[in-house]
Formats: sequence, structure tokens, C-alpha cells
Amino acid sequence: MREQPPYLRVADALQQRITSGEWSPGDRLPSRAQLAHEFDVGDNVVRRAQELLITQGALEGRTGSGTYVAEVRPRLTMVRARSREERGGSPFKGDMASLGKHGSWDSRTEAKVPAPADIAARLGIAEGDLCVCTRYEFLADGKPVQLTTSWEPYDLTAGTIVVLPEGGPLAGAGVVDRMASIGITVSRAIEAPEPCHVTDEEAALLGVARGALATTIRRTYFSDDGRAVETADIVIPVALGEIVYEVPINL
Repeated sequence: MREQPPYLRVADALQQRITSGEWSPGDRLPSRAQLAHEFDVGDNVVRRAQELLITQGALEGRTGSGTYVAEVRPRLTMVRARSREERGGSPFKGDMASLGKHGSWDSRTEAKVPAPADIAARLGIAEGDLCVCTRYEFLADGKPVQLTTSWEPYDLTAGTIVVLPEGGPLAGAGVVDRMASIGITVSRAIEAPEPCHVTDEEAALLGVARGALATTIRRTYFSDDGRAVETADIVIPVALGEIVYEVPINL
């Protein structure tokens, strides 16, 4: 009988500590160097063992912090409704407040990014036209629940106070309010949800298993003259969020 690969032996030992209650949900694991010394293996063996348990949902990796025993996280009901765009400020913060949670986010913006073909088609611009691209990690009570990549045509906001979505006096105000400040009225949005599996990078950021089922929402905002002013890809893991659409009925 072939000997069990070292990384599987380490993974089994780590899983046993979780199952026995020696490590509880939320506990941080010892460093890879410590575990490598304990099991008399290389760091790469410990890394493979941890990656296996992350894909199985037993562990979660937190960028820059370490590896933790996965916690059972409540599934949030995320309502997509016209009212979320009408209350002013950040729709996400409002959504989380309605659930009794604190909404926040981290972001990274790049200006003058050439539009890929699919983004250009959604914005009604030419491939390669410059855009402002912002990547968001949205948090509920400090836990990541959603990733969004947003694209805005650069020529739409260039030279204005809202050219950077997360900079200036209207930082974080949301697309509708930011565009209104420069005389552009956002009158409608189109959302197209579809199932997907998270990428390895998305799994690490969200703290979910590699390849976990998610919903991607392709959202595009349009001004009252029909121009697309922003388009975004929103990724919500199924394990973390239930997406519900509220449809108004005018009698």
C-alpha cells in the first residue's frame, strides 16, 4: 500500500484538532513555520494541507493575517430594490443597516484603464477607451460578503470632483449621488444575475472555499439620455448572501 502523501497526513491531523474541539471556529492557526517544525515537514507541505482544508470549508485564509478555523457565518438577505437607490448615500451601507449590521468597504482605484471588449460593449464605448476602474471588497461587521469591480468612462467625469469614486468630497456616496453632483441624472439600472464559481483570488478575499458557488450580477447604470455611466460585476457567494429582488407594483 502506498504511503499517504505528507500534505494529506498534515491535513488529517489539522482536521482532527478542529473536530475534537481543540481549535474552535475563529481560532488562528499557528504559523506555517511552527506547524512545519511540529510535523517535521517543509512549509510547502503545510501550505498544501491548509489549502486543501480551505477548499473543503474547514479553514479560511485572511490576507495578511493568517489562517483561521472557519466560522459559521449567517447568510444575509440582500434586497435589490429601487428604494436602495433613492435614499441617498451608499446603498450598501443602507442595506446592511436594515439588517442591523455595519457596512464598510475597502477599495482600490485605477484611472485611465483601457476598457476590455466586454466592458466597452456594456458602456457603449470603443474597446480601449479609457475608464476609471475601482475594485471593492464590501464588509458586513468587518467580514467580507461581496466583491465588486466597477468601470466608469473616464471622459464622463474627467476634470470633476467625482473622477475618483473613493476620493474627494463625495467619496463613497454611490453612483447616483456622484453623477447628480455633476449634472447627470441616473434614471435606471439593468441587472443581469447569473451563477458562477469564485476564482481562487476571490475565494481568498471572501474567506470561502475555492470554487464555491456564487452569483455574479452584471449591473449597468444609465442616465436619462440613455448613456451608460457605470457598469459593474458584483460577486456574492451563495453561502454568504441570498439575493432577493423587490419589484414595485403601481396600481
